[in-house]
Amino acid sequence: MRSGTEEPFHSVDVSSLTRGPLDETLRMSLRSPDGVRLEARYDPCTAGPADTAVVVAHGFTGSVDRPALRRAAAVLARHAAVVTFSFRGHGRSGGRSTVGDREVLDLAVAVAWARERGHARVVTVGFSMGGSVVLRHAALYGEGHEGRTEARTDAVAAVSAPARWYYRGTAPMRRVHWLITRPTGRVVGRYGLGTRIHDRDWDPVPLSPVEAVPLIAPTPLLVVHGDRDPYFPVDHPRALAAASGGHAELWLEPGMGHAENAAGEELLTRIARWLTAPAGPGPSSAPRA
Repeated sequence: MRSGTEEPFHSVDVSSLTRGPLDETLRMSLRSPDGVRLEARYDPCTAGPADTAVVVAHGFTGSVDRPALRRAAAVLARHAAVVTFSFRGHGRSGGRSTVGDREVLDLAVAVAWARERGHARVVTVGFSMGGSVVLRHAALYGEGHEGRTEARTDAVAAVSAPARWYYRGTAPMRRVHWLITRPTGRVVGRYGLGTRIHDRDWDPVPLSPVEAVPLIAPTPLLVVHGDRDPYFPVDHPRALAAASGGHAELWLEPGMGHAENAAGEELLTRIARWLTAPAGPGPSSAPRA
């Protein structure tokens, strides 16, 4: 099934949000353009004032306070300020998860908040489901989209992201689909994994990651994937890189598994340096396809 036409998104209004000091950790309750309350956290750069803020999009069943996300945020905060948040239906955020569809609105308000706080550059990094969200967000928000520039990203990194929807080619993804599509699975998600999942099908089907990638240029794009990923094999990152027409940088990481749980300090440091490079992301000595 191909994606339907994306419905228009409302502009993000952050005029009522409190800025707070840029050198202190701050917790906020944000509200997405469609009215969902989101828990969010701002952590200053530990190296001192930073022009760049990194907005981190977690994977499915994650949240702002999950240990893997906090570990990733701590590494990124050595290089930039960091905004983390819980997607709808996750953690203490409201609403129910649409598993990558309306979540683009959640990311947009977090990016807009980072800009409202005064950071000259705001970049995004997403893991797994969050990886698909940062790709679609980068395609939909930018200078070419009237009314959406306040939520644009200056660079985007997608880690362990799928290339296409409805993938069931691995046992872990078949379990994920059971969790999402079956009533019993959604009960397990709610009470076992702390994730409240919407029971409705996508209508229309959102732009897929591989369809979004050609729309991202000229925004710098990094695709990161482990060659031991149990959810999505390496044809997914290769398809994303191919769809960019040579615009994306692809890192295939030897021995890496899936998403934030598998991203080690050395890799997170490389990603942070790529995102915060003073002259913009450029050539890297990291493993490539």
